[in-house]
Amino acid sequence: MRLPLLLASLLLCIGAHATQTTTPDATWARGIEGQRKADLGNGSYLNPILAGDRPDPTILKDGRDYYMTHSSFFSYPGLLLWHSRDLVNWEPIGAALRKNVGTVWAPDLVKHKGRYYIYFPGLKDGHTTNYVIHADDIRGPWSDPIDLKIGDIDPGHVVSQDGKRYLFMGGGGMVPLSDDGLSVTGPQKKVYAGWQYPADWVVTAFALEGPKLVRHGGYYHMLVAEGGTAGPPTSHMVVSARAKSLDGPWENSPYNPIVHTWSRDEKWWSKGHGSLVEGPNGKWYLVYHAYENGYWTLGRQTLLEPVEWTADGWLKSTGVDVSKPIPKPGNEAVPHGMALSDDFSTDKMGVQWGFYQGTDADAARVRYEDKTLVVQGKGTSPRDCAPLAFIAGDQAYQVEVEAEISANARAGLLVFYNDKLYAGIGFDRDGFITHRYGIDRPQKAALPRKLRLRLVNDRNIVTIYTSADGKQWTRHSPVIEVSGYHHNVADGFISLRPAIYAAGQGEVRFRDFRYQALSN
Repeated sequence: MRLPLLLASLLLCIGAHATQTTTPDATWARGIEGQRKADLGNGSYLNPILAGDRPDPTILKDGRDYYMTHSSFFSYPGLLLWHSRDLVNWEPIGAALRKNVGTVWAPDLVKHKGRYYIYFPGLKDGHTTNYVIHADDIRGPWSDPIDLKIGDIDPGHVVSQDGKRYLFMGGGGMVPLSDDGLSVTGPQKKVYAGWQYPADWVVTAFALEGPKLVRHGGYYHMLVAEGGTAGPPTSHMVVSARAKSLDGPWENSPYNPIVHTWSRDEKWWSKGHGSLVEGPNGKWYLVYHAYENGYWTLGRQTLLEPVEWTADGWLKSTGVDVSKPIPKPGNEAVPHGMALSDDFSTDKMGVQWGFYQGTDADAARVRYEDKTLVVQGKGTSPRDCAPLAFIAGDQAYQVEVEAEISANARAGLLVFYNDKLYAGIGFDRDGFITHRYGIDRPQKAALPRKLRLRLVNDRNIVTIYTSADGKQWTRHSPVIEVSGYHHNVADGFISLRPAIYAAGQGEVRFRDFRYQALSN
């Protein structure tokens, strides 16, 4: 009986609240390497503002500039910072976190008395704590992480009217901070219990998370996430509450939820985890994350939605359809995005790259020589060698690289979710290795030490190729369907990413890495 009841609840929710169409009326603009971008060039934008896995966005307005960062989870370096002038076009600045403290979840980027801070949770070896890093210049250098010894998640920074600093935590707790923001000065106190959505809504769990606070119109306004960030498409939501004092009492908004996916037919699933910001036009906006319908593999992407204040001081949705073009908040744009191709001509790692579960020692595995990325092998396969991966935001793309192995080394090109789930091809002195479902299948063959590898991911259908000269290509079996390589199958809250790897005891020399988006 449980399945019919669940379906009936879902249909009731859809019938009461479905307001959006299933298919957008526009296609995305194209930027660097054909990557999709939000700015349509006609005064409007089409979500997402950052395609690909950019979850748990936290945004800072700093004069005419905007800065944003996201959860970086298993990727190191982490906490990549982005800069914008119009909230739609974003350029990367660089990674703020260099030291591995484990899995990095929802951060909060703030500025206080001229100094920048990022508060964030780190999960390592089953232990969760919270850290802060700081910098006098947003572009760095950033400090090493300082352990605040708070065993909760999703810190949200706020300053009271009397100048005292606090962190609000997932679960509704409030923790006092020192004046410099670098230590805790007292115990955590529960001040907020969340908003109780109807019992028949189809969500994953209550999951009170991601508090973000602003002061407006004589009130502190808090946004929180509820419902669970993945699972059913109708799980996630943004909830609002306000109070005259940080201690409460907190009054839930009559307009809750401010953002929510009502039906699986919508373009964007699991919309939630919002941060509020005033745009360059004086209007207010929410940035939040969502999964793209049919593309859990791309992870939670960053969306921008206009909101408004009511006459009696509540925040509410404007009712805009975020699957269609929306007027831009401003016209002063920075260059958007970054090239994902890499000719390895510099002496440092491009901001797109990150080691999966990389340790502090992994940086020493890499050096650059004459447009060549040289990586010391580690482990025996993608599961234990900390592949170098990057976030892709296109539904279809092609990646290609030349790999040259020394004796006892193994190289490969992949789409990589985690150490248990990946697909692609590798080779060593004994032959090819086909990777599928995270299983490594060797195939004996006499091969040169240098090959060009190509992988095409066309809407979750992966085809792999190799070439000895870059002209004549051999397609390898099998063609792999990867639409299930995502969190709801394998946990982890991340995305399926293009990756290169170097395993074994020798070195791999990578050259001329190319990324090209294919038309959607």
